[in-house]
Amino acid sequence: MTILGAHMSIAGGYYKAIASGAQETCDCVQLFTKNNNQWKAKLITDEDVERFHEQLDTHNITHTLSHASYLINMGSPKDELWRKSIDAFIIELQRADQLRIPYVVIHPGSFTTSTEAEGISRIAEALNEVHRQTKGISSQCLLETTAGQGTNLGWNFEQLAEMIEQCQNPDLVGICADTCHMFAAGYNLCDEASYHDIWETFDKLIGLEKMKAFHLNDSKKEFASRKDRHEHIGLGHMGLAPFRFLVNDPRFDDVPMYLETAKGDADGEYEGISWDAANLKVLRGLIES
Repeated sequence: MTILGAHMSIAGGYYKAIASGAQETCDCVQLFTKNNNQWKAKLITDEDVERFHEQLDTHNITHTLSHASYLINMGSPKDELWRKSIDAFIIELQRADQLRIPYVVIHPGSFTTSTEAEGISRIAEALNEVHRQTKGISSQCLLETTAGQGTNLGWNFEQLAEMIEQCQNPDLVGICADTCHMFAAGYNLCDEASYHDIWETFDKLIGLEKMKAFHLNDSKKEFASRKDRHEHIGLGHMGLAPFRFLVNDPRFDDVPMYLETAKGDADGEYEGISWDAANLKVLRGLIES
């Protein structure tokens, strides 16, 4: 069964993200557990957890996913930022664990003034330290595929494979693939033969069992642009083909897929509903019986 949902705001409480997701016809919901542009976070209370799970049960929403702060850079050559990033990611995993969210998605990091190889080793070293300090926590890390802008790492499978290989506990690390990022990084998901070749390569280098989530986004920018700009499904440079392949791919039947497209009221043929509901309608319309 294809599991489709979207990223939802936690404004007003964690439970609001689930209620909003249900309203938008989501099967699954991604959320931040804190302000994504701040280091600090308010404590999660027992009441927060209880109300969150009440909403999950009420609306039968499964596969919640947390997204880590954008401030974190585990690839940084600067010791102060690197250590701050480790501490921040530990807190992200602890918060997800409190809410019983199984995975936390994180952008691997940027090497900035160092080298690609040094950045990759730095990320693996950071993950090793995170794992040392979070023994007993059930929430796990998902490295996200990136667009490869600037010195961002994780835009190709080889880099991700190397990060995981250098981890002392590789079983504690999975992957979240972002369709817009992959397209921007030069992975042609739009051609059927190329689409299948991409996942065969992924399987050889990393293993399909590592794929735990997808971010479904079209791209405002052209193929191999190395720029991360999300567009509504079918309205960008990717078109509908890659999404049709994905939602009908039996290998990903039980892998949840989350929209990260712009919010607001839809226009054109979808006027009268939200963009989230419109994008989910488009995706469900691609599923073959």
